Amino acid sequence: MLEIYAKISEELIAGNLSEVPNLCRQALEDGALAQEIMDESLFPAMDIVGQKMKTGEMFIPEVLRSAKSMQAGLEVLKEKLTSEDADLGRGTVVIGTVQGDLHDIGKNLVVMLLEGAGFKVVDLGVDVKPEQFVGAVTDHGAALVGLSALLTTTMPKMSETVQALTEAGLREKVKIFAGGAPVTQKFIDEIGADGYGADAASAVEKAKELAQAG
Repeated sequence: MLEIYAKISEELIAGNLSEVPNLCRQALEDGALAQEIMDESLFPAMDIVGQKMKTGEMFIPEVLRSAKSMQAGLEVLKEKLTSEDADLGRGTVVIGTVQGDLHDIGKNLVVMLLEGAGFKVVDLGVDVKPEQFVGAVTDHGAALVGLSALLTTTMPKMSETVQALTEAGLREKVKIFAGGAPVTQKFIDEIGADGYGADAASAVEKAKELAQAG
């Protein structure tokens, strides 16, 4: 089985959109568990993709193709995952671009990489009000919140969202990480968030660290 897991990983890193789901089907037919296929091939391969993006060996179009290949593989595994009552990964992340900001390319890339890392992601989209983050954390029992902003003028909404989560009594239950072009570690410290991602790969690494820290 190790041979087919290695092949799935190889094709995912290469962004082979048709081959990854085919190989996942083959692995299932050969008797592999869906959870095993994820743990031994899909998730480790996406970790490698994230690292390659960070070091400049892969660029956004290639990363997106790999992420889409991973999602195609997950589609094949979904039914089996339900029947196996599988552990889908590291927990739930609520993520969105803050109120007043309509940029979503960076946020969408983070979403794909988070899913590739085994998180369940609740993507609220763009122009998300603080109270919408609060509602989603409550509804989904999320342990992590991801905030994105590309405009300097919308950065204060990150602070307002942290405050809203605090006022709702949820701050002790969630870890908050944030990123976007104007965001800095200094700003993250000032607003009382827990982590900073300078780019998509770094944001996902930070999410993993925060999830492990509990």
